[in-house]
Formats: sequence, structure tokens, C-alpha cells
Amino acid sequence: MSRKWGLATAVAVGVVVSDQLTKSLVVSRMQLHQSIPLIDGLLDLTYVRNTGAAFGLLAGRLEDWRVPFFLAVSALALVLLAWFLRGVSAQHWPVIAACGGVLGGAVGNMIDRAAFGEVIDFLDLHVGSYHWPAFNVADAAITVGVAVLCLDALRPTPPSRGGESRPEG
Repeated sequence: MSRKWGLATAVAVGVVVSDQLTKSLVVSRMQLHQSIPLIDGLLDLTYVRNTGAAFGLLAGRLEDWRVPFFLAVSALALVLLAWFLRGVSAQHWPVIAACGGVLGGAVGNMIDRAAFGEVIDFLDLHVGSYHWPAFNVADAAITVGVAVLCLDALRPTPPSRGGESRPEG
């Protein structure tokens, strides 16, 4: 396995393990909808289950196809991200790590959907009465990974020297 794939795999595995471990702790030690303040007025540990996608999109809609649909979309995203990663230079470690984070986050939430038909969320970020939708470690890894990929895409590309470069892998 090349260093590039090793880094992406290590980040992905780290995200999946930490995601599933934290979810397991929340499920085993909290009641559904229980909330524990961590930083008063800013962050609570709140156990909820999300039947929808990001931010609860499609929650409660057409239950017969919702889980298979989300699993299929996640699997497609994994394939496309792995395909994208093939073309990333082995020296471009922030993008490689970001891809690993997105991959790990997608797998973490796929495990929940396959096991429970919904995703376990527990981080409740808020300011006063304004709440960000609850999220988990997988969601955070996906968000940070996508942000890094977007920032990298906005970065100016240096001019090519001496011909075409080829993907490493």
C-alpha cells in the first residue's frame, strides 16, 4: 500500500473508530433526548437519532426507501471519493487526509443506517435559543474534510513545468 493510501486509510479508520466509540458511549450511558451541558450556553451532549440526511433532510419521509437510498448514495460517494483520491499527488497530504476524513465519516454514518435505520447524533451546538442541528464525530469529519477540499480547490495552481504530470497511486 502506498503512503497516500496508507494515510487516507489511517484517517478513515481513526474517524470510524472514534465515531462508533463515542456513539456507543452515548447510547449506553444516556437516555434518548437526554441533554448534559458541557459548555454552558454553547455546547450540550444531547442524545438524538436522525432518520434524515444532513440537517435532518428527508427525515420521516418514505421509510421503505429512505435507508436503502441513503446507503446507496453513501456508497456512490465512497466510490467517487476513492476515484478522486487516485489522482491526488502523494505529496498533497492535506487533501489525502481530508479525503480520509470524509470517507471515514461516510462509513461511520453508514454503519448507523445499516444497524439502526438512523444516525446517532449527540453534539448540540447552540447560542442562546439558536441551535445548530445535532451532529456526531462522523459529521464533523465530513464537514472538516469537505472544507479542506473546497479551500484546496480555491488555491491557485502553480504553472506546470516541463510537461504533463501523471496521477500517483
